[in-house]
Amino acid sequence: QLQASGGGLVQAGGSLRLSCAASGRTFSILAMGWFRQAPGKEREFVARISRSGGLTDYADSVKARFTISRDNAKNTVYLQMNSLKLEDTAVYYCAARGVPVTGRNSYEYDYWGQGTLVTVSS
Repeated sequence: QLQASGGGLVQAGGSLRLSCAASGRTFSILAMGWFRQAPGKEREFVARISRSGGLTDYADSVKARFTISRDNAKNTVYLQMNSLKLEDTAVYYCAARGVPVTGRNSYEYDYWGQGTLVTVSS
């Protein structure tokens, strides 16, 4: 089970850190990802991290602004979001799959969190 948190209202240019806590003892075997869905739009890939944490990947729209990381001891993956823009407003979802590395497509993930809302205001 995945539990996402950390969303909220922030002004453009501000920062937020999202967390996704995984229950159970298998977190360290999960490749993880973050996706988002803005109102009226399809869910899109944001970032992913491998099981070991050695591989990270970002959508072009967030590269150099967002950082994905994980703490296997805490069963948690993070998404640090800096320099937020209005277009970053969305519900953010964490996702996981029990493989070393997964991809950018939502169908590659087996487990999903409930989503946390990020609203960026002007």
